[in-house]
Amino acid sequence: MSETTSPLPSAEPAGPSPRERTRQKRVRLAVAVVLIVAAAVGLRHYLHTRNHESTDDASLEGHVIPVSPRVPGHVLRVHVTDNQEVKAGDLLAELDPTDFQVRLDQARAALRVAQARTLAARKTVDLTRVTSGASVEEATAGVTRARSGVETAWAQVAAARSRVDQAVAQRAAVEASADQAAAEVVAAEAEAGRAGADLRRYQDAIQSRGVSRQQLDLATATATSARARLDATRKKVAAARAQAAEAAAAEKTAREGLRQAEAQIGEAQARVGEARGRLASADGAPHQVAASRSQADASSAQIEQATAAVREAELALSYTRILAPEAGRVTKKAAEPGGFVQVGQPLLAIVPRTLWVVANFKESQISRMRPGQRATVTVDAFPDVHLKAHVDSIQAGTGSRFSLLPPENATGNYVKVVQRVPVKIVFDEAPPRELPLGPGMSVEPEVEVR
Repeated sequence: MSETTSPLPSAEPAGPSPRERTRQKRVRLAVAVVLIVAAAVGLRHYLHTRNHESTDDASLEGHVIPVSPRVPGHVLRVHVTDNQEVKAGDLLAELDPTDFQVRLDQARAALRVAQARTLAARKTVDLTRVTSGASVEEATAGVTRARSGVETAWAQVAAARSRVDQAVAQRAAVEASADQAAAEVVAAEAEAGRAGADLRRYQDAIQSRGVSRQQLDLATATATSARARLDATRKKVAAARAQAAEAAAAEKTAREGLRQAEAQIGEAQARVGEARGRLASADGAPHQVAASRSQADASSAQIEQATAAVREAELALSYTRILAPEAGRVTKKAAEPGGFVQVGQPLLAIVPRTLWVVANFKESQISRMRPGQRATVTVDAFPDVHLKAHVDSIQAGTGSRFSLLPPENATGNYVKVVQRVPVKIVFDEAPPRELPLGPGMSVEPEVEVR
């Protein structure tokens, strides 16, 4: 059996060369430096992230003011273009004002008519007040005159009755005289007949010389005297009958006067009634004045209505000039000359320079966030620009709660999802005007929460 030979012990490895040792020292030093720098950066990042909260779920927000017409009409001119800067009160567009000018002229004419009617109504009130007072006085005087006429008529009736009574008495006296005269005629006829008979007897007796001539002459004179008295009595009867006829005519006249006087009493009383009616009508003058005043008040109300119509027409005419409600930039211009627009139809929109940030932080990030804390905003379009800002307010509710279809966690299977809460961040100073910033642009805010 052969004897194995053991290998010879190897020579001891030689130590690193000075050059290698230097390189190793440099590597260890570099690693130590890297570790120190990494530790410093990590510590700084830890401290920074502990005292700052940021999110990329954020965007710029601002007011977008839609401009629409307040009256319908055809677009006459458009004075702005897209993205043009305008100031508050600048003329944006004009509508055709012809129809509105005509309506304004009509309203002003209606106002002048209402003013003329009111003036006439007020004059009517004054005239009614004056004429009504005169009518009352005239009607009162008419009643007094009518009553005086009634009294006069009664006095005339009394006088007429007195004349009738007097005529009746006179006729009776005349008739009595006529009757007496007729009786005297009878007596005179009897006396004349007796005297004539005596005269004839004396004439017959004178031839036989039964009587003397003296007795015959006496009988002749007696007969002649009797005939004379008979003739006189007959004439007296004729005169008495004529007086009786006159008395009867006078009585008839007096009775006709009485009838007329009594008729005048009725007419006078009728005039009294008419005068009282006129007085009653005149006593209604206050009501006429009140009615005239009511008409004047109604006319005044018509003036107010016409004035309001004029104001409305002036406003409608002014609305044909569409002015910028606020300073900003023109966007979404849809107005073109010649087009017909309706009330409320969008013509364009104005975006003011005032902007803010709405950042949707996780609900776990807002535990130490308070209004007033400082923030820095970086715009994605301009990453080198950092804008100073501060927290303005925190919304009272998550964004999902105010969505169109909020989640109903009480139904179905529940999966817990971290919600986001909108936070409003306001710039300390307005962003530079040379930056074309606008609502909807993405930003990254960072809030210092310590």
